[in-house]
Amino acid sequence: MKPEVVETAGLPVIPAARKAGCPLEPPAEFAEWRDAGGLKLAQWRGDPTWVVSRYDDIKAALVDARLSADTIPDSMKMTPGSDMPVIFARTDDPEHNRLRRMMTRDFTFRRAEAMRPKIQELVDGFIDEMVAKGSPADLVRDFALPVPSLVISLLLGVPYEDHEFFQKHSTAGLDSRSTDEERIAAIGAMLTYMFDLVAKKEREPGDDLISRLVTDYVATGQLTRETAAMNGMILLQAGHETTASMIALGTLALLQHPDQLARLRDTDAPDVVANVVEELMRYLSIVHSLVERRALEDFTLCGQPISQGDVVLMNLPAGNWDDCFTQEPEVLDTGRQSRGHLGFGFGVHQCIGQNLARAELQIALSTLVRRLPGLSLAVPAEELVFQNEQQIYGIRELPVCW
Repeated sequence: MKPEVVETAGLPVIPAARKAGCPLEPPAEFAEWRDAGGLKLAQWRGDPTWVVSRYDDIKAALVDARLSADTIPDSMKMTPGSDMPVIFARTDDPEHNRLRRMMTRDFTFRRAEAMRPKIQELVDGFIDEMVAKGSPADLVRDFALPVPSLVISLLLGVPYEDHEFFQKHSTAGLDSRSTDEERIAAIGAMLTYMFDLVAKKEREPGDDLISRLVTDYVATGQLTRETAAMNGMILLQAGHETTASMIALGTLALLQHPDQLARLRDTDAPDVVANVVEELMRYLSIVHSLVERRALEDFTLCGQPISQGDVVLMNLPAGNWDDCFTQEPEVLDTGRQSRGHLGFGFGVHQCIGQNLARAELQIALSTLVRRLPGLSLAVPAEELVFQNEQQIYGIRELPVCW
């Protein structure tokens, strides 16, 4: 049955509600969808959408050339023209590879490793400020959000004092409750800012990613100013939202699993710290409704006939909790080998910033639990308010004391 002829009333809605008392676990129905096999028809952004929930099926779909990364709704696209910006993550090869390569040097493993001393300095500084003010503190406001916001701002060459502007508009752009008009307005505000920044970097280039895009590619005609601004905006948005949520939710998960927190607190072994982060990425799977594709032709996917134009959504939380990937997925076990999880996607479109994100998470979480060994929640866990409406799962506040 084609989604375009299906009434959305009665279809399960994505993002699905988390189970009461289990806010860090995927919705219970995801296991049912995964175990049933094939595709599940659900409602996403008000439209019927095919959902892929098995680990192996998700990996296969993400490398299937019949599924395109260009899923931007026509209502959100600008009128076609020479100045229309291109989002590298919403293109297919070879254009995707051409654009991505322009930014890769700033996100290599070597580049992320070189930034570790600066990230450590920032992490220590924010912890110092938090301790100086005294407990309780809101870990989201005082630590989880400012650390990645400042790191990505430094890498891109964006003034950190403008981070509240980006936080406001980024939230509106990612909120599933926002109308198309609200999303367009939020994106427009951020894009205007980034376009002005591109113009400034043309006059006064620095040692940052935006400056390199301008001097190496805009100046040579390989990239338009509009596309440079658009991709700078996307990187800024993605660079702080996801990592901030992982720092906050990762801390909460560790507090709720004292044995796993102790494993991280009592070690300085890089491989152990790295494995803790990988398992938290798998267990939390905060990117719960962002990785989607559009069918370029009629074909059968996971036994389900789909039509050209149909949207297919990758259910990453379900895939990361698939028994085919790891045994007892409902258990947070930071001693297991979790590399290969889908937290950063899969295939040529996997997260360009994953090396930087890993470095930030490893440093932020390990430093936090070592420097504040008595860290605990300052309110009952049932009083915490989670954000399930956005495409990135998160928590509004995390009151802690030590």
